[in-house]
Amino acid sequence: MKSALLALTIAALVAGPATAQVPTGKMGELRPDQKKFLDLYKELVETDTSVTSIPNPDNGGCTRAAAQIAARLKMAGFSDDRITLFSVPEHPKEGGIVAVYPGTSKTLKPILLLAHIDVVAAKREDWVRDPFKLVEEGGYYYARGISDDKFMAATWADTLIRFQQSGYKPARTVKMALTCGEETDTAFNGAQYLANNKRDLIDAAFALNEGGGGDTDGKGHIIDQSIQVGEKIYQDYKLVATNPGGHSSQPVRDNAMYAMSEALLKVRDHEFPQEFSDTTRVFFERAGAARKDALGDAMVALAKDPNDAKAAALVNTDKGYHSMLRTTCVGTMIDGGHAVNALPQRVEANVNCRIFPGHTPAEIGQQLADAIGNKAISIDLARKDKPLAKMPALDPAIIGPMEKLSAKYWPGVPVVPSMSTGATDGLYLSAVDIPTYGVPGAWGDPDGNGAHGLNERLEVRSVYVGRDYLYDLVKALAK
Repeated sequence: MKSALLALTIAALVAGPATAQVPTGKMGELRPDQKKFLDLYKELVETDTSVTSIPNPDNGGCTRAAAQIAARLKMAGFSDDRITLFSVPEHPKEGGIVAVYPGTSKTLKPILLLAHIDVVAAKREDWVRDPFKLVEEGGYYYARGISDDKFMAATWADTLIRFQQSGYKPARTVKMALTCGEETDTAFNGAQYLANNKRDLIDAAFALNEGGGGDTDGKGHIIDQSIQVGEKIYQDYKLVATNPGGHSSQPVRDNAMYAMSEALLKVRDHEFPQEFSDTTRVFFERAGAARKDALGDAMVALAKDPNDAKAAALVNTDKGYHSMLRTTCVGTMIDGGHAVNALPQRVEANVNCRIFPGHTPAEIGQQLADAIGNKAISIDLARKDKPLAKMPALDPAIIGPMEKLSAKYWPGVPVVPSMSTGATDGLYLSAVDIPTYGVPGAWGDPDGNGAHGLNERLEVRSVYVGRDYLYDLVKALAK
C-alpha cells in the first residue's frame, strides 16, 4: 500500500481544505450512482479475504469476492467472454478476476486497472468495530480493506460498470485485474500468476495501481497528491553461522551467536551510497520547494548537486528521505541455539533489503558479505522467485492527465512523483514490461488510517471525490 512518507514530506505546506465534490453536500445524501457504488464497495469489504482466513469457508476468500464482482459485471451487461475468473488447484480460494471493456482503436494498446482484493488479517476482539462490517462514523468509513486496497478495487469495477451502462466507447480497451496475495508474501500471488502465465490476457501499454494518492495534514487540508513512479526491489537474505558448540560451563570466544551479532552490527553500520533516479530527483525538487523550510531548501540543493555534503547531511536526518536515496538493509529476525545450557551450534538471521533500482540482489548480497568480512557467515537469498523492479518513465502522456485533473479537483495542491520504498504488485507487471503507476485520488491522514492495523478507515469525502477523480482519469487516458 501507499507509504505515509509524503504526509511527512510536505507537512509544512497548507493547501485548501479537502471539501470538494461530494455533489449532494451531506455525507448521507448520495447520488444514485454513488449509492450503487457503496453497495458494491460494502459487499467487497464485508467479504473476508485475508489469506489466513481462507481455509475457513465461512470467511469467504478472494475467489468468492471475485465471483461477486463478476456477477455485478454480468448484471451490467458484460458477456461471459469478457470476464475471466481464475485460480489454481493448490489455492482454490485465492483466485481473482480479469475483465475487458473493448475500445474502438485497433492500434492503441489497452490500459490495465490493477488492484488487490486480499487484506491483512483482522481480529474482532482487537477492533472497536467489526472489521468485516462497513460502518460510517464521524465522517469516515471503517472496515478492514476499506482503504487497502478495496477502495481501488471497487472503483475499478464500478468504472467498468458505468462504462457499460452508459455505452461509453473509449479508443483504448480498458482491462481490469483484481488479484489476491499482495498482502501475504508466501501466498499465491494473482498478479504474479497473470504476468507469468496469462501475459496476453493482461497485455497493456501501462497499468494504474495503488501506491499514489493524497495526504492531509490531519486537520482537513490536503497537502499533496502523489504519483508512484517505481519502487525499490524487496529482497530478504538468510545469514547463517555454525559452530561445533559445546557445554555452556566451558565458554569460548568462538561462538556462533557472537559471530552473528557482530555480523548484524556491521550490517547496521554499513551505509550504501547515495543515488538519484529521474523520479526521485523530481521528487526532491518539488517536495523540497513545497516545504518552505531549511530541510526543504536542502532537498532542492541536493537534487541540483548530489555532491552537496551539507545538504546531504541535513536531508539524511529524515529516515524516509534517507531510504529514498539509497539501498537499505536491516536485520529483522534471528533464531539460534538448541538448549539453554549449551553453546549454540547454529544461528540464523534475516536481513531485509530494499534495493535501489538498477542493482541486483546478487550484487547487494556481495556488498553485505564484504561489509561483514567473515567468510564463516554464509549469505543466501531467502527468496529467489521475485523479479527485479523496473522504474517506469515519467511519461507526459500518462503523468500529464493525472496532473491536469488533480489541478481541477484540488487547486493549488502539488502533484509529486515518488518512488515507493515499499512494495506493490506493480513489481510483477513491470517485470513483463507493463509500466505501472500508483495514481492520485483518495487521500489519507498522517497516521496511515489504520491500514494493516486497527480500525482501518477512509474519509467519506475521500471515497467519493477519489472515485470521481479516478473515473475521469481512466476516461482521459483511454480516449
